[in-house]
Amino acid sequence: MREIVFDTETTGIDPADGHRVIEIGCIELMNHLPTGRNLHLYVNPERDVPQEVVAVHGITGEFLADKPVFAAVYSEFLDFIEGATLVAHNAAFDIKFLNHELKLVGHKGLGAFRVVDTLMIARKKFPGSPANLDALCRRFNIDNSARTLHGALLDSEILADVYLELLGGRQHGLGLAVESGAAAAVSDRAPVERPYRAPRPFPVSEEEKRLHAEMVGQLKDPLWAK
Repeated sequence: MREIVFDTETTGIDPADGHRVIEIGCIELMNHLPTGRNLHLYVNPERDVPQEVVAVHGITGEFLADKPVFAAVYSEFLDFIEGATLVAHNAAFDIKFLNHELKLVGHKGLGAFRVVDTLMIARKKFPGSPANLDALCRRFNIDNSARTLHGALLDSEILADVYLELLGGRQHGLGLAVESGAAAAVSDRAPVERPYRAPRPFPVSEEEKRLHAEMVGQLKDPLWAK
């Protein structure tokens, strides 16, 4: 099963306010494990990057000035994710921005892709507990010391580890294997010989027959009457 764990960085929180995507990071998984293939794109948003947002991810407008615009890189992104399930943390945010960008270049968007939201998985698995990426790293003892600022590729790498833990860890399939092995071991044992016991009759009395007929008579369309 091929999956793409991805993350984006943007100039703000809502594309309806004119905010744009400035970074895309993707990690390829096969059967939930990283393959070593990834995609990392910086995008010129064709607008300024507010200082309060730079404080979050450290990506300035000056840094992005010579980067390609989204129209020049979107096909590379779509080719990379083709045929895969998408995995993101708070996926609605990233999908909203990417679909906005795709709409601007005349593309239909990502509606046909299956999307897994790890935020929803974490909230369901640990109700009432913090479900942000840092909190999940602490819960699963995942080293995120390099994450001093948000970054799409780094966050995707960390999320790939978190996603695997949310699924049960690197050996999440072993439980079934152990149970199957135990069952097989039991089935291989020699059958225990037990002493023969003759069947014992349990005759039904006339009183029991009468009470049963009375009970059946009170039922609507009883099976016993068919």
